[in-house]
Amino acid sequence: MKKYMLGIDQSTQGTKGIVFDEDGKIVARTDLAHDQIVNEKGWVEHDPAQIMANVIQVVKNAVEKAGIDKKDVIGLGISNQRETAICWNRRTGEPVYNAIVWQCARGDAICRQIAADGHSAMIQEHTGIPLSPYYSAAKIAWVLQNVEEAKQAAAQGELAVGTMDSYLVYRLTPEHFFKTDYSNASRTQMFNINTLDWDDEVIGLFGIKREMLAEICDSDALYGYTDFDGWLDTPIPIHGVMGDSHGALYGQGCVKPGMIKATYGTGSSIMMNVGERPIYSKKGVVSSLAWSLGGKVSYVLEGNINYTGAVITWLQKDLGLIASAKETQELAESANPGDTTYLVPAFTGLGAPYWDSEARAVICGITRTTRKAELARAALDCIVYQISDVVNAMSEDSGIRVEELRVDGGPTRNGYLMQFQSDILDIPVQVPDAEELSAMGPTYAAGIALGFYEEEKLFAGLSRTKFTPKMDEETRREKYDGWKESVRMVLTK
Repeated sequence: MKKYMLGIDQSTQGTKGIVFDEDGKIVARTDLAHDQIVNEKGWVEHDPAQIMANVIQVVKNAVEKAGIDKKDVIGLGISNQRETAICWNRRTGEPVYNAIVWQCARGDAICRQIAADGHSAMIQEHTGIPLSPYYSAAKIAWVLQNVEEAKQAAAQGELAVGTMDSYLVYRLTPEHFFKTDYSNASRTQMFNINTLDWDDEVIGLFGIKREMLAEICDSDALYGYTDFDGWLDTPIPIHGVMGDSHGALYGQGCVKPGMIKATYGTGSSIMMNVGERPIYSKKGVVSSLAWSLGGKVSYVLEGNINYTGAVITWLQKDLGLIASAKETQELAESANPGDTTYLVPAFTGLGAPYWDSEARAVICGITRTTRKAELARAALDCIVYQISDVVNAMSEDSGIRVEELRVDGGPTRNGYLMQFQSDILDIPVQVPDAEELSAMGPTYAAGIALGFYEEEKLFAGLSRTKFTPKMDEETRREKYDGWKESVRMVLTK
């Protein structure tokens, strides 16, 4: 009888349930979107109850779509949107506030005060990442300062705070295990990447107490068992948890130092495996953990970008210029080659390598002949330029020449986008045929831990489409210089 692994990818726009077979191939995938709650200040939230209901439902839907007996599912891996912070009452399991999404910069004033008190350098030295409202700590601090229910739960010792993985594990396990993995912990701005533990000095600055935080576990640890609220007759082990970008790095097979991947999602994460010791960046990217597997930690350099796929969503839903993302490739390819339009999508500031939360978006270089096609192309191009900024910074920091870029995420289906990425970086871009790399990583790790998969066979089975550079050096330099000049227009520091 065939057996199967389940993967859950709880991402920014929605939740996916995925069934993997004995060869690590995807048998079925189902998706459910959740609401994006955005107010007039640009603050972004998610409803945890809606997400939890969707997690249960996508699993049921995926197993049904696969046409398999649910008794043949033997394990679960979870990937999640990172940095998004959630606070809940440990006694009731109920959130005290909506989840604050990674894109949301409402903790900026908190970070400014901590910086004014002279703690920025220490925080970056301890955590590997620059003081920023992008990470979970400032979001949790905001909740502690502004939500009465959170204050009361904290005073009674009942408040749990963390990232979405820890909330899902808590809710999925009948015992309500409160655990997170090293990859997610490293993105909270509360984790010391040298001692590999919560940093009491740092969390104190944000008004957070250690007892509010989850137990940190290996990425392939046993997190408990779940029956999905009674749906399964026999509970299955949750044996893999990773932040979505770390999951994609592992799913891409980037297990050796110098290997690099870019995930194209709502935002983007670019990661380079740098091995067993951290490299501290001088170029605006950050040091984090890749994962801890079998008790062995690997480190990465990482750069995060707030708006990549979200730029296309903006074109579609806010401007009404396109009916679907699929239109952008044809529009870009039909655009005037001589048009000089640039879009810098700093809607809520710029992430790596600039780290300017006060920057605001700009469209520049428009002429009288700029049309919808040219604007659509500029939207795609800005994704490439932002990722190129980060890849180049990593290469400089590590002293490693990047030989190829492995990519994943929905936008990688856009042939124009992938070719332009190869052209601007002047290296091959490798697109795997499998799309669900984020869920694949922790599910593969879970399957390996359970003795269901063999690592070498899994990665050898991945097939890829390769894009190679076609642009001449002068054009490449001219286009990239134009981007750099456009970015300088929006920077405030």
